[in-house]
Amino acid sequence: MPPAKKRARSYDPAKIRTAVLTQFGTVRQAVRTLTPEQLAGPTRLGDWTVRDLAAHLTMAVGAISNALEAEEPPKRALALLDWPATTASRGADIDDGTRRLAQDNPDLDALYARTEERFIHSLDQAPDDRLIGSRTGAMTLADYLVTRTVELVVHTDDLNAAVPGLDIPYDRQALAACTRLLADALAVKAPGGSTEVRIPPYAVVQCVEGLRHTRGTPPNVVETDPLTWIRLATGRLTWKDAVEDAKVSASGERADLGSLLPLMG
Repeated sequence: MPPAKKRARSYDPAKIRTAVLTQFGTVRQAVRTLTPEQLAGPTRLGDWTVRDLAAHLTMAVGAISNALEAEEPPKRALALLDWPATTASRGADIDDGTRRLAQDNPDLDALYARTEERFIHSLDQAPDDRLIGSRTGAMTLADYLVTRTVELVVHTDDLNAAVPGLDIPYDRQALAACTRLLADALAVKAPGGSTEVRIPPYAVVQCVEGLRHTRGTPPNVVETDPLTWIRLATGRLTWKDAVEDAKVSASGERADLGSLLPLMG
């Protein structure tokens, strides 16, 4: 019998809205402190500079405003758990748009201020079930906001990696939602119950085809922290390096997730 289809986890829409706005505001405060030398520095994202990355972060939130200002799509085309697997195809368009945005907006704080104001205004009267268009397909506003926690948390981590000592904090709700969505995406990609993946304190999922565990300690267990998991899921860190550096503990013959990662392009 094939494994049951993974049921989407529920998220509190009000908390997710607040988490997105809070994380964006925290990033804005940090970007204000960056010097011209720091903004010109490299990142781990190809040849993007810190300025490019900082500008790109506004696109994560601005996409919501753009979608809400456009005509509502006729029907939903993408479920939340399917979103991570669709991201790899958008790289070229995102790269071009990011470079133009960074070039056209030398005053990053003004860009962040406009983006934040538009975001608050556009969300003010928008219901959670309102359909909005995206590059990968129409989604509900509530679902799309969860994807924004992934974009914001992942790129906050990229900024922290690019600028030593910046140490932008992570909103707990945003970090939790990001971790959970990517954990659930693994269970969708590799359905089953033979391996338990633990990412305390936010997520536990069972995945990988094989004998389903029902009680006691599972025979195959993977455990790591949220940021390590997010880096693995998005290709910032390889499975081999994570295991060798003891950032992941993996026990059991089905506990090697290297062939399943990353989940996002």
